[in-house]
Amino acid sequence: MIDQLSANPGLKPAPRAHRTIGIQPVMPRARTGNGWMVQSDFDGTISLEDVTDTLLERFGRPGWRELEAAWERGEIGSRECMKGQVLLLDMSPAELQEHLATIEIDPHFAGFVQAARSRGMEVQVVSDGIDHVITTVLDHHGLGDLQVIANRLVQTGPRSWQLQSPYASATCARASGNCKCERLAEAQAEHGRVLYVGDSTSDFCVSGKADFVLAKYKLIDHCRAKGIAHAPFTDFSQAQALMEALVTAREYAAA
Repeated sequence: MIDQLSANPGLKPAPRAHRTIGIQPVMPRARTGNGWMVQSDFDGTISLEDVTDTLLERFGRPGWRELEAAWERGEIGSRECMKGQVLLLDMSPAELQEHLATIEIDPHFAGFVQAARSRGMEVQVVSDGIDHVITTVLDHHGLGDLQVIANRLVQTGPRSWQLQSPYASATCARASGNCKCERLAEAQAEHGRVLYVGDSTSDFCVSGKADFVLAKYKLIDHCRAKGIAHAPFTDFSQAQALMEALVTAREYAAA
């Protein structure tokens, strides 16, 4: 695997260019070393489907598809789209919890987390999705201790909800509810290097700033087109092998 990493030109070092944690954005701390940590997207990366989409399909009132289309055309940012869609959710807390109990994640993700932690690597879930959704699903699969940074779901009535975005940024290129590029910069300042794991358009911007990317689905073609250092994967058993080979190769090079 190390030989594959060295031989594949797509795997060259990248150029440097929750429980939800509090109302204020996470502030960067001084760099403490040159180690690695992992940040991973959730919807479609850890989960087998986009959980927000499943909620809208089941509980969304008319109008959410129009917001989705406006976002896809670039007329609104993802933060505005998501906030409008969450306002259209018509569900009780019990219905929400019942639905979340049906959501499956990659069966190899727990092993990936364990392998990363055995190497002293912190694993964060950084998502432009919904905090309660992510923490609930992870808890169902024995991963409730993972740090989650995402948009905050707030109940406003028996069947009504709103979305708050404590991790938004006025300078976010995607106008996201959670600026993944800022979260990446914070992690790099604290840990040194970030291995980013993602799958689709919400990961395009941040992938160009990560130290290395594990990519699936649309993110593979984006990384190839932009010359971003990456390795493709289909499930977290492959991601685990790639992560271990990458870190071992970097440790060997630094020795």
